[in-house]
Amino acid sequence: MADSPQRSHLEEDICIHIFTVSAAMVGVCLTVIGLLRVVIAVRRVDTIADDLLAADAVLFLTSCLLSYWTLRRRNHRRMPAAERVADAVFIAALLLMVGICGFVTYAIAAA
Repeated sequence: MADSPQRSHLEEDICIHIFTVSAAMVGVCLTVIGLLRVVIAVRRVDTIADDLLAADAVLFLTSCLLSYWTLRRRNHRRMPAAERVADAVFIAALLLMVGICGFVTYAIAAA
């Protein structure tokens, strides 16, 4: 079954959104790591949240690079497998971010 033009356009838009949002989320992760390090220094407590955020930043970066790669290759040959991997990595990174937020909230409330 051939892809409809509307579906192809939607997939292209999703790839662009994954690229822009994942690039922004790398910056968010790095900013929160810096803020957590300040809180850790002030309260003199240690947490693994900054390590988890660093891993999350790598996942977002991977998603960003994969979506950029698929956008660059779009004129040559579609890469649906790479698009699906970028989408899956992006969703995994978002889920990890939600888990980290819960962990940070619990750690701050308990301290």
